[in-house]
Amino acid sequence: MATAPGRGGVGIVRISGPDSINIGESITGLTLQPRHAHFATFHNRNNEPLDTGIVLLFTSPHSFTGEDVVELQAHGGPVILDLILQDVCRRGARLAKPGEFSQRAYLNDKIDLAQAEAIADLINSTTEQSALNATRSLAGEFSRKIDQLVALVTSLRVYVEAAIDFPEEEIDFIQEGQVEEKLVAIDTQLAAVLRQARQGSLLQEGMKLVIAGKPNAGKSSLLNALSGADNAIVTAIPGTTRDVLREHIQIDGMPLHIVDTAGLRDSEDEVEQEGIRRAWHEMSSANRILLVVDDNSDTREDAENIWLAHSHHLERDVPITVVYNKCDLSGSAPRLDEDNGNALVVLSAKSGAGMDLLTKHLKNCMGFQNNVEGNFSARRRHLQALEAAAQFLQAGKNQLLEAGAGELLAEDLRQCQLRLAEITGGISSDELLGKIFSSFCIGK
Repeated sequence: MATAPGRGGVGIVRISGPDSINIGESITGLTLQPRHAHFATFHNRNNEPLDTGIVLLFTSPHSFTGEDVVELQAHGGPVILDLILQDVCRRGARLAKPGEFSQRAYLNDKIDLAQAEAIADLINSTTEQSALNATRSLAGEFSRKIDQLVALVTSLRVYVEAAIDFPEEEIDFIQEGQVEEKLVAIDTQLAAVLRQARQGSLLQEGMKLVIAGKPNAGKSSLLNALSGADNAIVTAIPGTTRDVLREHIQIDGMPLHIVDTAGLRDSEDEVEQEGIRRAWHEMSSANRILLVVDDNSDTREDAENIWLAHSHHLERDVPITVVYNKCDLSGSAPRLDEDNGNALVVLSAKSGAGMDLLTKHLKNCMGFQNNVEGNFSARRRHLQALEAAAQFLQAGKNQLLEAGAGELLAEDLRQCQLRLAEITGGISSDELLGKIFSSFCIGK
């Protein structure tokens, strides 16, 4: 089924492969014409009518998958769609694997790997901007930029290797200066694509923000203030929050995954201990931690002691923003500052004073910009490939300028080219393809 589970006006069963036309014609009793909407009655193998609807045929290679594709558009009831699906399978088809239609489109050169991933990103978009970015990637915006970079790197690599192979031409890499100029130009273009990819990745994946601190510091109140809803229970009783609470919100279009955790303290309560253990696990995978301190009763030293007493539980270093909450009680003015290398925000989650400073800080620390034109969706693997390509490019530049080593420059350019080609699937392992397409929904 190519439509979502549940009830709707229309539900679609999609068939792709060499026997699609035969199956489509046998279930409808019609001779199907390409790109023509046929009104038909769908029959089972006993010739009993199942439903009436529309049939579409897209012949190879002019289809999404590049194969013959038949779409049976029936009424969107789960029972009738399941009956049609069962009958299609009895006629020789099999159920598609997750993402198999998109995978076949990729394998048949209808789309590249970045475009295939953009399909899943478009389906899973949580904001308007992330959907627009995914649409641009699906249209090939990201792929074109990568292809341009690959072409530039390839051209320079050919030039360098030709000079190595024909030393009698007496081309001097350093003195001539052309290679260095081309390296700088490629590096500038790669940096621009990387900036856009980071923005696209942020809009697609969002920022994971974990709220931590002592009991009764106002962590749950801060969660409620950020989400704009009273989803977390707020009481004066220490240890009220014992499990992990999650909220998914937007700040001016930036997806934010907020996690409220149990208060950090020594406790004999086994349930609370488990909550605190889960808190540290969540903090280890966060993009940023909000360490909430009671501005009405705790001092800077208290905040440092809280963190020093417990931070050894962290599995990796995570950026921290110290939030001094309850400034409405302490009388402090809301402000955004820096203290001991960490960002510091003074606010009141209850009254809302200073909350705008916190949201501005979160956008800045993630590099988020509103309404940036021309962005595209990107994933973590894309960023890793671009960053690796940039490192090889810089290494090659160093080899050229410091040692005049053309052979080592050529190798770094080759590695840079390989990393860029991974993004669009010019070079992809079966393991990578399996991991990517397994995350798709069935029917896509």
